[in-house]
Amino acid sequence: MLRYLTAGESHGPALTAILDGFPAGLPLTEDQIAHDLARRHASLGAGERMKIETDRAQILSGVMGGLTTGAPITILIENRDHANWKGCHIPPYTAPRPGHVDLAAAVKYGYSDLRPGFERASARETAPRVAVGAICRALLRQFSIEVAAQVTQIAGETRPSRFEARVEAARAEGESLGGIIEVVASGVPVGLGSCMQADCRLDTRLAAAAISLQAIKGVEIGDAFANAARPGTEAHDAILPGLVRSTNRCGGIEGGISNGQPIVLRLAMKPIPTTHKPQQTVNLATGEAVGTTYERSDVCPVPRAVVTVEAVVAFVLAAALLEKLGGDSLAEMLPRFSRLPSAPPPFAATPHLFWK
Repeated sequence: MLRYLTAGESHGPALTAILDGFPAGLPLTEDQIAHDLARRHASLGAGERMKIETDRAQILSGVMGGLTTGAPITILIENRDHANWKGCHIPPYTAPRPGHVDLAAAVKYGYSDLRPGFERASARETAPRVAVGAICRALLRQFSIEVAAQVTQIAGETRPSRFEARVEAARAEGESLGGIIEVVASGVPVGLGSCMQADCRLDTRLAAAAISLQAIKGVEIGDAFANAARPGTEAHDAILPGLVRSTNRCGGIEGGISNGQPIVLRLAMKPIPTTHKPQQTVNLATGEAVGTTYERSDVCPVPRAVVTVEAVVAFVLAAALLEKLGGDSLAEMLPRFSRLPSAPPPFAATPHLFWK
């Protein structure tokens, strides 16, 4: 079973991830991970923090001689901004931001300072997830599976040529913006996932992974919302001779199983709660109505989130592929992949009696 854990706070010494269950024999270097971390690092709408961080991943275990060993892979990403906070007197943060973890975490964990909650819940946590995704992407490419995402909307604007102007206008207004990201996985074989149990469905796992990302609040697979307004005969993908499809309204998944078409997801990302323009809240120390205090953040995290979306999708697909193929090494997996069926066996000419 492929699994991972992340640890660390936004302004702590470092962020870490452990990827367990990864097969042996995959060529892997820190430079491969660096490519995706660089894509996350600086982009349209990024805040001041990214001028400080370099986000270089160190591989601490699970790789020897440039090859994965089958042991847990440990990744460490240093927080360079930690040095600016270490030893400083930081007053308690007591005015929760609407839409952030602040208030809920304070109630749940008994915090008298809101910072421990949002330090962990921060989207800074996606840095090690991007590293995990880069490793999984390297595995998927051995099987000609690619994952790519793009921004299709920012604050209702669908013209990419207008994205920058929309973001800069929001920056000037002290606002934050959300948007929509579309991710496509191509080359996915038939048969990943299962219809046998709810938690084994590939769409269940992809949707859960997407929603786990900070500020992602909606997931669509294929043409889900458009299909809701169509009659049944127009909402599905006709099966033509040769078992081909002329449409992909289902987004590459039927009954929780990949059907060989590209897997398509669209994710709705809300505007993040941290804004220069104050929002109405309550100071928990005094009980008085106050405006929120700005905590350094992005204006629009949507462009930077593109690579994080790719990362969690790559992880789910890598896990599902490992379950399908089995094996402890890449050398075991590749021959099994080449023998995967793309069509069912010949059907019997006479009916079977399934139940007595």
